[in-house]
Amino acid sequence: MVVANQKGGVGKTTTTVNLAASLALHGGRVLVIDLDPQGNASTALGIDHHAEVPSIYDVLVESKPLAEVVQPVPDVEGLFCAPATIDLAGAEIELVSLVARESRLQRAIQAYEQPLDYILIDCPPSLGLLTVNALVAGAEVLIPIQCEYYALEGLGQLLRNVDLVRGHLNPALHVSTILLTMYDGRTRLASQVADEVRSHFGEEVLRTSIPRSVRISEAPSYGQTVLTYDPGSSGALSYLEAAREIALKGVGVSYEAPHAHIGAQSDPSMVEGMQ
Repeated sequence: MVVANQKGGVGKTTTTVNLAASLALHGGRVLVIDLDPQGNASTALGIDHHAEVPSIYDVLVESKPLAEVVQPVPDVEGLFCAPATIDLAGAEIELVSLVARESRLQRAIQAYEQPLDYILIDCPPSLGLLTVNALVAGAEVLIPIQCEYYALEGLGQLLRNVDLVRGHLNPALHVSTILLTMYDGRTRLASQVADEVRSHFGEEVLRTSIPRSVRISEAPSYGQTVLTYDPGSSGALSYLEAAREIALKGVGVSYEAPHAHIGAQSDPSMVEGMQ
C-alpha cells in the first residue's frame, strides 16, 4: 500500500506509521518502507537512521537485498521498518542513469522472502522517481487528505500519475483508500471538506476519520507511534478503527460502523479472526 500525496503536511508519515502499528497490533506482520529523505517514519518508529545505517537508499541505488536493511520496531511485535537516511535526498538524481530505474523497489520487494501481511510505503511530498518507484511496487494507493481549505488542490496531478503508472508500468495499481486526517468536528469547514471528499471519491473514503490531536503530534518526538505513546487517546483509537476498516476491506468483508464508537474501538476482541 503506497501512502502518497505530493502536498506536504497532510499526515502521510503519521498515517503510515500509525496504520502500520495498528495493523501489527491487530496481529499482522507489517513492513514500513520509508522513502522520504527526511526519515520521519523511521524516527517515529524509533529506528536509528543516521548516515551509516544500511537503508532503503542502499537497496535502490546499490542493489542491496531488502532483508539486509529491515529492522524490527522495538515497541511493536510484528512491525518492521526499512529506514531512510539523508543519502536518499540524492537518490532521485542517481536513479536517473540506472537500468530499470522505476522498478528497483518492486524487484527488491519481490526478492524479500520473509512472510508479511502488509507493506506500507511512505512517499516523499513530490512526484519524482522515488514516488514512481513506490507506485510501481505497490498494489494500492492510500491518499491522506487533511480536512482544511485547499484539501483537494494538487490531487489531480497525483491521480494522473497513478493512471500513467497503471497504463505503462503497473496495471494492478489503483487508489483503494482515502483517509480524512486532521478532522476537527467543531468547525464547519472540516465537515464541508469531508462531504466534498466523500462526494468526489465515494466508497474509497474510509468512514473513520482521524481527529486533529496533540497526542498524535507529540508521539514521534518520543520515537513512538500514538498507539504506544497514548493507547487510550482518540487518535490511537481512530487509527485502530481505520486499520480495522482497511483490513476488512482487503478481505472483502463489509464494514459495520460501531454503535458505541469509542467502546467498540477499545475492545481488543473486535478484530479476532479479521485476517
